[in-house]
Amino acid sequence: MEHLEIERKFLVKSNNYKAAAISKNRIVQGFLNTHPERTVRVRITEEKGFLTVKGMGNDSGTTRFEWETEISFAEATNLIDLCEPVILEKVRFKVPVDGAMFEVDEFLGENKGLVIAEIELQHEDQPFQKPDWLGKEVTGNIKYYNAQLSITPFNQWKDYE
Repeated sequence: MEHLEIERKFLVKSNNYKAAAISKNRIVQGFLNTHPERTVRVRITEEKGFLTVKGMGNDSGTTRFEWETEISFAEATNLIDLCEPVILEKVRFKVPVDGAMFEVDEFLGENKGLVIAEIELQHEDQPFQKPDWLGKEVTGNIKYYNAQLSITPFNQWKDYE
């Protein structure tokens, strides 16, 4: 599926989102390419695999090209073995808030301790309710992109905002 992805990212300041979560899934993902102008991601969630290509974001970091297709679990597992280090592992919570859906990722492994919430929007200036557990906005800050977390994991950061 091809489209422009419009999303905003936030740090999470409490665990209050867990009480409202409607699902929780473990995700393993790696990157075949982490070039700033294009990333190629392999993701495994439950028993499904996905291959995703993302383009460079606009100036605000909210909008970028995304193409994704489902692949078999076996194909995804084989492709993960070809990915650049570090393989990301996280638990994703889907949390509905006032008609919108936040995805909250608790990172594991070398990114343990980092929790990021994302919300996909229909347009860049779409209003949405900000729950009390939502912290500082980090949209457009590339160090919080999954591709960058695979290059410089959270446990290597000297400054955390």
